Amino acid sequence: MRAVVQRVTRARVTVGEETVGEITEPGLLVLLGATHDDGPAQVELLARKVAQLRILRGERAAVDVDAPVLLVSQFTLYADTRKGRRPTWNAAAPGPVAEPLVEAVGAALRGHGLRVQTGRFGADMAVELVNDGPTTIWLEA
Repeated sequence: MRAVVQRVTRARVTVGEETVGEITEPGLLVLLGATHDDGPAQVELLARKVAQLRILRGERAAVDVDAPVLLVSQFTLYADTRKGRRPTWNAAAPGPVAEPLVEAVGAALRGHGLRVQTGRFGADMAVELVNDGPTTIWLEA
């Protein structure tokens, strides 16, 4: 699994005109991609890292300050751009594999006591955010 974690002052995801997930206070936006061989071990490792990552103001973690998380699936994190100008997505897990993994990460984050909002898997989403810092971290599990 791969995640891009951004410290934000607010963020939201819309599908068409509908807001499907939103955080209105400082927290984390997590863009998450899954690959073919990801499973429960990667889910828990990534959720624990996100929950305990000390990137909020004052070197605090989300679990320390009850910060909200907006979790958005993003298969493009597994783009392969080594050849040509068109990325390939072969390393990204297909929807039937990836969707339960993304849901499991959300559940694991909730298991760490975090308030989690989500995007809509497979939808054409618009993600708006105010990156705080800016602070952006790449995680791999």
